[in-house]
Amino acid sequence: MPFTNMSLPIFLLWLVSIPFLAHSSPSQPRGTLVSCGSSTKQSIPDTSLSYIPDDGFINVGNKTTLESNDLLPILSTLRYFPQKSARKYCYTFQVIRGGKYLVKTIYFYGGFDGGKQPPVFDQIIGGTKWSVVNTTEDYANGMSSYYEIIIGAHAKTLSVCVARSNQTAANSSPFISAIEVLSLEDSMYNSTDFRTQALVAVARSAFGNEDSISFPDDPYYRLWQPFTDKNEVVSTQTIVSSSDFWNKPPEKAFSKATAGGVGKKLEIQWPSGSLQSTRYYVSLYFQDNRAASANAWRVFSVAVNGKTFYNNLNVSTGGVTIYSAAWPLSGPTTITLTPDAKSSAGPLINAGEVYQILPFGRRTLAKDVAVMEELARNLDNPPLDWVGDPYLPQENSWTGVSCSVKDTVARIISLDLSNAGISGTLPLTIDNLSALHHLWLGGNKFSGSIPEMNSLLKLETLHLENNNFTGEIPQSLGELPSLREVLLQNNNLEGSVPEQLATKQGLKLQVSPGNHLSK
Repeated sequence: MPFTNMSLPIFLLWLVSIPFLAHSSPSQPRGTLVSCGSSTKQSIPDTSLSYIPDDGFINVGNKTTLESNDLLPILSTLRYFPQKSARKYCYTFQVIRGGKYLVKTIYFYGGFDGGKQPPVFDQIIGGTKWSVVNTTEDYANGMSSYYEIIIGAHAKTLSVCVARSNQTAANSSPFISAIEVLSLEDSMYNSTDFRTQALVAVARSAFGNEDSISFPDDPYYRLWQPFTDKNEVVSTQTIVSSSDFWNKPPEKAFSKATAGGVGKKLEIQWPSGSLQSTRYYVSLYFQDNRAASANAWRVFSVAVNGKTFYNNLNVSTGGVTIYSAAWPLSGPTTITLTPDAKSSAGPLINAGEVYQILPFGRRTLAKDVAVMEELARNLDNPPLDWVGDPYLPQENSWTGVSCSVKDTVARIISLDLSNAGISGTLPLTIDNLSALHHLWLGGNKFSGSIPEMNSLLKLETLHLENNNFTGEIPQSLGELPSLREVLLQNNNLEGSVPEQLATKQGLKLQVSPGNHLSK
């Protein structure tokens, strides 16, 4: 499956840094801004923006501070992950199930590990690989990088992870500088089915503008990059209302436009670069820059790579947007605006957005996830990668977890933490892992009672030996039809072995030595 990564520059020096440095605002954006590796709140000078430390969102990794005085505060620290035993390193954010979120990850290498070239690694959101993080070119040009995705929340938490890949050098570690999780309104990008798809940002530009546009002009903290070319730039004479557009583009994005002459085609090579062959969400924004007039017509047709995108678009001073929820693009992209013969003015364009459509259908069954999250909370020292989706992506599954996948749903079928040095207790909800075939927790320091397992009808093997379990052996074990092996020796169990378990045909049962069981 192809993945588009977006690596656009955020300049590092104070005088040419992110555009919000030039503004002040009475409030924060709608969401959570996190400075990774920081121990204190990071405030952005001349604004009300502040990023909070990341300690409450992750429990793995090391912090470091970069040795430079001319960095943005959020780029001056980072968290890196040298722990090679973990299959992924995840931040967890509280979200509203069914909500829509813009997630931005920010990276600045800064030579934190003494090297000269940034490591290359993957980033994962939920249970889906989002993109490859490769900041090499940006870093060589003295810039940081960011990646964006719009995603629907399928649970009450959202995990944002980085992970090693086959492109990660053996002596390097994934890292991250900052994360932003911003809530979007229901109307925004509402033609996308966020139950099965996500939108990965490829380009977002304000045509004719020489400066970027972001918060507070865009309260959703989207960054609209400047775009100019050889074409004419015009300024608008009227103000549009952002609320009139589904996607809420900032009013400032309409202040300038790239324009063509009367009766002449306007061609724009945008987005820059070559796009991989797949489908994209494309939204284009237009406004007649002249003063309103009953006899003033600005009508033109829009084509993308020679294919009709919209015919006879009538652009007014109130503004208009046209979009495609799944437009095929491949290679270089050319937008052509062809004026109508009777149009009193030439074509123009104010802004545009392009997102790659990322299939987002596979996930671990929510009930299984809830059990595993509770189990992780019950452990004193869970494996470092026990955050995020327990199984997906498969190559980044939790340590010891195996699943089967049917259609788009993964079910946990095996849990093996044998001899992992883990202490804690088993939650009663372990009984909800109804697809479980094998539960191997032997050779650890589990304590407390063994829960009833009435619903584990597919359970074949149960290894709880060499722990500190107390109480009685659950009666339900003798009623499990698929059970063929039970190892309970060397615990502190009391009472008697349930008769159905002791007499079960074909069952390998070991309960001694080390328990206090009566015959």
